[in-house]
Amino acid sequence: MSIHISAAATDIAPIVLMPGDPLRAKLFAEKYLEQPRLVSATRNVFYYTGTYQGRPLTIGASGMGCASIGIYSYELFTEYHVQHIIRIGTCGAYTTELKLFDILNVSLSASESSFARAAYGYEANSIQPEGNTFHQLQATAKNIGQPITTCAVHCSDYFYSNITGLPPVAIEHQCKAVEMEAFALFNTAKELGKSAACLLTVSDIIPTRERISAVEREQALIPMVELALATTLTL
Repeated sequence: MSIHISAAATDIAPIVLMPGDPLRAKLFAEKYLEQPRLVSATRNVFYYTGTYQGRPLTIGASGMGCASIGIYSYELFTEYHVQHIIRIGTCGAYTTELKLFDILNVSLSASESSFARAAYGYEANSIQPEGNTFHQLQATAKNIGQPITTCAVHCSDYFYSNITGLPPVAIEHQCKAVEMEAFALFNTAKELGKSAACLLTVSDIIPTRERISAVEREQALIPMVELALATTLTL
């Protein structure tokens, strides 16, 4: 048991799929896991463990932002000996090159966040996924015929802003979309010698203000989740 996750030491699997929203964790666990068990609900951040095609798997939430995913990923890696975390989330597209429902496999996370510098002394403003999970996602997508886009993504420390135009860090690294967690996840995995990747479904096109409706959103995430699940069988 860690500070923020109340599961017993043996209740978390070596591979974790991590949406931001606890209710999405519950939805995906109940839809896909065999015999899912709620193993932690501290602060209403749900973690479920079961099996997927016979292999142990945990699905649990990260909350929003670098600080939150930094806490949960650190405790999973250190207290529960998790080896792989795949973030499964949504993002806003900075460009009309991307379309609603596109799936992104993040090849680089760029951020203005001070998280990694303050926590680990990491001075760079960008980082790649850690370990082999990213490459296994690429290979699995090819094997199952699931189209994906590989690109750099901006990991923002804020959701609302009075600044117009793209942030300088997003321009510097030619980021095609924005989310809020990958930078901290990748840095935590790097610090601890673990593996982490990030899959995102495009839910908004920022220049045109197109967005997936609330009704469409859960259904829209299914191809991404099923890609992540299929990849877990190769790790």
